[in-house]
This record gives sequence, structure tokens and C-alpha cells, in this order.
Amino acid sequence: MFTKRAATVALLAAVALAGCSTSGGSTEGSTDAADAGACAPSGGNVTLQFTSWIPGIEDVVKLWNDKNPDIQVTVQTGPNGNSGTYQNFFNQLKAGNAPDLGQIEYDALPNFRVQDGLEDLSACKDVVAAKDSFVDWTWGQVTLGTESSVYAVPQDSGPMALFYRSDLFKKNDIAVPTTWAEYKDAAKKIRALGGYITNFSQSDINQFAGFVWQAGGSWFANDGDDWTVDMTSGASKQVADYWQDLIDEDLVSTYPAWTDEWNNAYNSSKVWTWNSAVWGANSIASGAPDTSGKWSVADAPQWNAGDKASGNWGGSSTAVLKGSKHVYEAAKFALWLNTSDEALTALNKAANLYPATKAGLELPVLKEGVEFYGGQPIYDVFAKASGEVNPDFVWGPTMTQTYADVSDGFKSAASGKGTLLDALTSGQQSTIDTMKAQSIPVKG
Repeated sequence: MFTKRAATVALLAAVALAGCSTSGGSTEGSTDAADAGACAPSGGNVTLQFTSWIPGIEDVVKLWNDKNPDIQVTVQTGPNGNSGTYQNFFNQLKAGNAPDLGQIEYDALPNFRVQDGLEDLSACKDVVAAKDSFVDWTWGQVTLGTESSVYAVPQDSGPMALFYRSDLFKKNDIAVPTTWAEYKDAAKKIRALGGYITNFSQSDINQFAGFVWQAGGSWFANDGDDWTVDMTSGASKQVADYWQDLIDEDLVSTYPAWTDEWNNAYNSSKVWTWNSAVWGANSIASGAPDTSGKWSVADAPQWNAGDKASGNWGGSSTAVLKGSKHVYEAAKFALWLNTSDEALTALNKAANLYPATKAGLELPVLKEGVEFYGGQPIYDVFAKASGEVNPDFVWGPTMTQTYADVSDGFKSAASGKGTLLDALTSGQQSTIDTMKAQSIPVKG
């Protein structure tokens, strides 16, 4: 049940812009926004519960536990956020037994804020002091457009590029596509050889949002009074029509993402590319181990030759969930996890995470060649892409529900029932209905 106060919070605080243009306001005096006692040491030994889906996160947390016997962290791993972990969080918050800390992607933070599921860390002086350590737009993500609150600690970002099987492209004399038109041409050649250029995900709607982002579109806008939802026109329609053509012409596979079937398609060389974020480097390496040394990374295909635009897919924060009895200790761990050279290097080696801190982007590990990618220093490509992400993409206040609704339609479209544009149309209406049901002012 949502109160009028929650609706006000949704309107004023959930305008999470993916950039620094309006999000990263001053935090001076921000400790006044929350009771200082809410971030005081607990006293005595503390054990924190932390839920994440980062591969190898247990080994990274062990580095902390070995050096901090008074603040121990127990890790629980689960599926990525929209595949179940977020719903678990919501259920746990409702039951009053949520973990102290949770991994939450930037696009989902407004949803948790609307449901009053996050501790405000603005009373934690060390958190506020760390503001300038982070890339500006990532700090804006965790303040949700406010000047006095901090709802999480930035962890990583997800600029997108093209992972591709360089050996197969070279062997078959197919040029690596630099535009989406060239990408479709390459798809036809690859299909004639019995393969697919990529897999169209039925469930990763945030990947599709990244495509829209790159094309210059945005699904949400807020004028200070009302929300506007537009998921079916302009760039959204352009992207939907493009991928619908690939599906209709059987130029892309449609395996369920993150399954053995999906991994096998890449590991068996049946699928040749993946338009993904920087963290996808680990997904390919772990899911397709037999293809080591055969992959490379290139700039994302552009809609027009010579353009320089990238989308963003994912990027996470470490949030302290509502009800934690150890906010001070949880914030201390979250800062270590996302700012220390030790943790950031370990996170990159374990899961190819791309740091959200300015200093983290200069880590030696990010300058090295990556063996799985033929020794290519792949992070150079993503560093370039990061600077080409439009900072003004807006996340709505009910993204988890939006993703779920659109995913239902995408699954139908992938099986030949309806289209991607149909899915976006129904998703737009259900999003508007959901927002109205929660008393969030919305046009339409």
C-alpha cells in the first residue's frame, strides 16, 4: 500500500538521471538530512548479511573478513536482480528480514526508494566525503537527483560495446560491422554459414533499453509535476523495428539468456557476437570456455556512419537495505568494496567489473591485455564507450515492473506471436497503470 508521502518521494526523488547534469548536486550539510545516530558504530563484533550475484564475490569479501575480525560479512548469492533477487529483496523487506546490504542496479534504485526500502546514508560522513571519488554520473545515480540524500554506494558502470568472434569473422572474410546496417548484412552472411550473429534476449529488457539509449531515446521524462512515459515512438520504434526484422528473418537466435542452452550456443560457435556491457566479458569467458583466445571487442555499431554513441547496460550499487541494525558498519564495508584498490582489482579479476571510481579507472589491471580476448586490452574500448554515453537518460520509478511486463511481450514476439513494438505498447500502458495505482502523477 503506497501512501501520499511515498507518491511525493516517487515524484521528487526518483528522477534518476544517468548523468551529472542534474543528479550530482552538492551534499554539503547532507548529514542534516538523516539522524546522525542512524550511522553510529554498533559497538562489539558485528556480522553483516550481503546478497549479490557477482561471480567470485565470496573471494573478494574474504579479503575484508581476513582483515576485519570485528565486522564479518556473510555472502548470499542469487540470480541477477531482475531474475529473482529484487523480488526476494521486496519480499524480505515486507517481512522485515532483509539482508544488511544488497547489490542493486542503478535503474532499480528508484523502485526501491519508492517502496522505502533503502537506508539514507547521508548521515555517514565517510560516505558523503567519498562523493568526489566517483565518476560524476554514477554519484548522481545513488543520490536520485537530490542534494541531501545518498541511497547507496556506486559500484560499477556498464558502457556497451561489441564482443565478437574475431577468428570466425577473419576466417570467413566478413568485415566487423561498424553500423547497424552492416550488422544486418553480416547477420545474413553468418546465417548462410549456419550460425547466428547474436542472440536476442527475451528477458534482458535493460539491454534493449541500452539500445534505445544509444539511439538517443528515453522512455521516461519528468517536468517536476508529472511523469511522461513513451516507449513506442522515435528511437524506441526504430530499435524495435530493427530487431523485429532480424527475428522475422531468422537472423538471430532467441535462446533464453543465462541458461545452459545460451552458454552452449556461444561455446559451440553457433553465435558469433554479443552487444553487451563491459561486465559481459566475464559472462562469455565463464559460459564459453572452449572459445578462449578467439574473441575481441570493438566499438558498438552506430546508426549512422561516423556517429560516436554508446548505450549503458547495468552498473550496480551497494545499498544498505531498510531495517539494518548496523548501518555504520555496512556503509564502511560498502565503501571498502567499491573504493579500495584491493577490492576493485579483485572484482575486476573475478568478474570484469568496471569501477565507478575515478581512481579505479586507472588501475593497472585495466591497462593489461586480457588472455581470453587474445591479449587485447579490452578496457580501452570500454573507456572510450563510457565517454560516449548520453548522460540524460531517465529511469522511471517502477522499472522492475516495467521490465517484467515488457519481457512477457518479448517472449511472445520471439515465438512469433506479436511484435516487439506490441510488447512495448502493452508495457507502456501497464507501466502507466502501475504508476497510477501507486499514486505517482503520470500523464496518459
